[in-house]
Amino acid sequence: MFRGSIVALVTPMTQDGAVDFESLEQLVEFHIENGTDGIVAVGTTGESATLSVPEHIAVVGAVVKRVAGRIPVIAGAGANCTAEAIELTKAMDAIGADAMLTVAPYYNKPTQAGLLAHFSAIAAATEKPQLLYNVPGRTCCDMETATVAELSQIKNIVGIKDATGDLSRVTPLRQQCGEDFILLSGDDPTAMAFMLSGGDGVISVTNNVRPAEFKALCDAALAGDIATARRMDAQLSPLYSALFVEANPIPVKWAMEALAVTTQTHFRLPLISPSESTKEIVREALDASRSA
Repeated sequence: MFRGSIVALVTPMTQDGAVDFESLEQLVEFHIENGTDGIVAVGTTGESATLSVPEHIAVVGAVVKRVAGRIPVIAGAGANCTAEAIELTKAMDAIGADAMLTVAPYYNKPTQAGLLAHFSAIAAATEKPQLLYNVPGRTCCDMETATVAELSQIKNIVGIKDATGDLSRVTPLRQQCGEDFILLSGDDPTAMAFMLSGGDGVISVTNNVRPAEFKALCDAALAGDIATARRMDAQLSPLYSALFVEANPIPVKWAMEALAVTTQTHFRLPLISPSESTKEIVREALDASRSA
């Protein structure tokens, strides 16, 4: 169910910083029309850190309603406070999300035993599928493979988004967590190799701007069509670095405006609009990644 080209959806906002729900619904349709296999709503790319809990719930609810069962909706539900993550998880369950994506706690740097206790408590709060999210570059907390393997024994912890970019983890994760455990890349530059190494798909930032092309890449990689996968990866590769010249999601939201996918680019402080030099880098990457 959670496989292939999954978008880490941005949260469109108006100039005054309010959520732009009309544009959000248009983005949902844009992705369905372009073959995206699933949506992560209010993950870190969706500026979850600066949305209030009511806004968080409202955005996921709007995505679930608009999708109307056509593709899976995975709700961001992470926090560095276990009680808050449980509260979000219960709310995401109530509004009909198909699964939850829960990031490792950030800033407080729990031990591996603490991570086991944290994710076990969250999983116990719902029967819905849970996807772990390991992104130590953001959280300063790395889930070891042994920890993931132990958590994989919990019935509704069904997979992981691994954003380490460390391809040496794919085989041990598969061996220790089993064939049914879902392995999703969270690192666009290494996503193709991740899938060719046995991964099941990717939760992607690049997918926001080139969904059809990213879908073609994922389909080829998962089918073992190495030549096509490499060709699509080479086409999209200029975006992999350009979309992270400044903190995500600053470049990708501007790229979406440049492509007229959205009509305006606004952020919540402390994120601000990109510099002119960043815009030029992104513009050149968009041109280089255009389909022939």
